[in-house]
Amino acid sequence: MGRWNNQIVWVTGASSGIGKACAEAWAREGATVVLSARKQDTLDAVASPLREAGATVHVVTLDLADSESLKGIADRVQADIGPVDVMVHCGGISQRSRVLDTDLSVDRRVMEIDYFGTLTLTKALLPSMVARKTGHFVVVTSLMGLFSSPLRSGYCGAKHALHGFFESLRAEHHDDGVKVTMVCPGFIRTNISMNAVVGDGSKQGTMDEKTGAGMTAEQCAARMLKAVERNKAEVLIGRYEILAAYFKRFAPGLLRRIVRRAAVT
Repeated sequence: MGRWNNQIVWVTGASSGIGKACAEAWAREGATVVLSARKQDTLDAVASPLREAGATVHVVTLDLADSESLKGIADRVQADIGPVDVMVHCGGISQRSRVLDTDLSVDRRVMEIDYFGTLTLTKALLPSMVARKTGHFVVVTSLMGLFSSPLRSGYCGAKHALHGFFESLRAEHHDDGVKVTMVCPGFIRTNISMNAVVGDGSKQGTMDEKTGAGMTAEQCAARMLKAVERNKAEVLIGRYEILAAYFKRFAPGLLRRIVRRAAVT
């Protein structure tokens, strides 16, 4: 049993990648874990070994693109399972296409999933957290939420927006005991680039070289868990690529030149 005993932790994007690794990490620490993504069968495959290991796991399917359904789902989770102590926002989609080649519908889809879906769940859970004077939002954005790169305009826009929203939420509800940890991963070895949408909305279907050589999702989740336990406002996770965040702060002109000249896929 771990320090998260009797805590309810809800993870979106829990069927694979960072979300799956987070669900596994919190389950090992004794949390009651709620797994969410679109597909029941993939969530069941994640839940099964966790239950066999003695964890309490609930599966709740949802689609972040369908914002209108999300409040009802959040209400049912709170009514049927209990008040959520930690909301881990891992669900999302990436994009790989030039601005001129990207249909506006693709930008809207990325924003709907990565931004509005996340906000809808957050707003549904926030009143209970405020009333209980406790709660923690863990928001997986990206280094692309701190600076931008070619071929990711819609993705960068959505991730920057998440930082703006949650910084405001943190300031407004600090005295209510509501905490926020912004997680900014760099290259993590997941299928994010495989599933990224291109200009016409179809999947890219290929693995970015740097993503394929990145840190594992399990390593990322372990660092996330430590950051949450330490109540860090923001954590950068990766290898050399996280240096770009410091260039953005202390040498922004240099970073812009580096980004322009970098081989980006």
